[in-house]
Amino acid sequence: MRTNSLLAAVITGVLLAACNSSDTPQPGVTADGIPQLRRDGRWLVDPHGRVVLTHGVNLVWKRAPYVPPDAPAGFRTADADWLVAHGFNSARIGTLWVGVSPQAPGVIDTDYLAQWDRIVHLLASRRIWILFDFHQDMLGHVYQGEGVPDWAVARIQGPFTTLLGPPGFGFPFNYFTPQVSEAYDRLWAERGVVWDGFRDAWVAVARRWRAQPYSMGYDLLNEPWAGMEYPLCLQPWLGCPSHERDELQPFFMHALSGIRAVDPHNLVWFEPQPLISTGAPARGFTAIPGETQLGYSFHYYCPLNTLANAAQLDLVDALPFGPQDTCENFGNATLAEARAQADQMQAVELLTEFGATDELPVLAEVTRQADEHLIGWQYWQYKNFDDPTTESQDSGAQSLFADDADLSSAKIEKLKILSRTYPQATAGVPLALSFDPQTAEFVYRYTPRPATAPTEIFVPVALHYPDGYRVEVSGARVLSAANTSPLVLENLPGADEVSVRVTRLP
Repeated sequence: MRTNSLLAAVITGVLLAACNSSDTPQPGVTADGIPQLRRDGRWLVDPHGRVVLTHGVNLVWKRAPYVPPDAPAGFRTADADWLVAHGFNSARIGTLWVGVSPQAPGVIDTDYLAQWDRIVHLLASRRIWILFDFHQDMLGHVYQGEGVPDWAVARIQGPFTTLLGPPGFGFPFNYFTPQVSEAYDRLWAERGVVWDGFRDAWVAVARRWRAQPYSMGYDLLNEPWAGMEYPLCLQPWLGCPSHERDELQPFFMHALSGIRAVDPHNLVWFEPQPLISTGAPARGFTAIPGETQLGYSFHYYCPLNTLANAAQLDLVDALPFGPQDTCENFGNATLAEARAQADQMQAVELLTEFGATDELPVLAEVTRQADEHLIGWQYWQYKNFDDPTTESQDSGAQSLFADDADLSSAKIEKLKILSRTYPQATAGVPLALSFDPQTAEFVYRYTPRPATAPTEIFVPVALHYPDGYRVEVSGARVLSAANTSPLVLENLPGADEVSVRVTRLP
């Protein structure tokens, strides 16, 4: 779900042999040497023990058959190649619950999983990290949304739907109706057939892809709405942590128990309610004894931008926030809260959604803040994909292309912000990171740590350095050829810190 007016209308696998410190990444332990990501403290690490930062996209097809088609406007070999060429090293893919188990609880559509195999293999063959996502918006079709099977939605409908009928206000406004909020409350309280069906669907996904190369795990449920208590979630200083603690965590742990029975190693990602973009505390998730491979998947859409877009206003004037409130403040608060929540639940955080817009200042600000906070991200989304619930879908603003069927129609100014110089894999612990899309200046510092492969930095040469680039480095030496990508660095023996600066040649 995109919030281009949502706020306006209002893991028991052991990865590390001897390390719980967030400062000392070690090589990940993967089954049979399969490359997968693991959590070490606040970092994602690869089998070489390098810290991995992901810059990626979402691939979510919300209409039947709930998988991007093998077509120009869908996802093909050329699309996977395009992602790699522009430095996108991860994808959050919408393997929807409604596709996995559409007919009845525990009944799995193996043909649907097979359809996704085509795309999974395209991504993995290009070393793109894959996050499996049970995406949903407004539950299901009856509420003008998608993701939750009809059989499950029917079991959680309540008196408001019976009395008033399904709401017809569309996305995102149906969220705020008593019918939809009541249905979410009933979902969190159900603890029966629906919960078991959710768990069993995830077991099917985990069983199929537990040994999948380049997996980064399972994102359990996209943007779980808080239900009738959603107004509490808007409190900028209090939030609604009881929702995560008392409703979401039990629901997620039920699915986690099923996943762990078939896959003890891969990351499992929890998501909070979607109204966290105000920076309100969302610290309801707690650590799970014996569980080391948890992720915290969160989203950020600035409320000032979403409100302004919905009302066609200038960004600040006439909005119900104080003059000191800016998207910079909201973003910093949201990213800081994500770090705090991830630390509390002993997880690694990832910004799995932002964007859905052609507003370049918005994209520049969010990516700058993510760099500053050393947080990876996945843009929403790669193409428009005939999205029925994103507000901007009529104009195609969320897509990276003017025409989804034509890869040559990439929105270049937008791409210059998202395709950026960044450390994809670091033989050490990141300390500071920045990239200026206007000047193409990249600055990075990290503390060296033992790893079995060198640091690799993606450099978008054609896009940002057409005449080549200059490298200034201390604490390491350059292994790669001039003006190529990736820029490969080997730590020097005894170095306490590595610093690297990349600038455009005149």
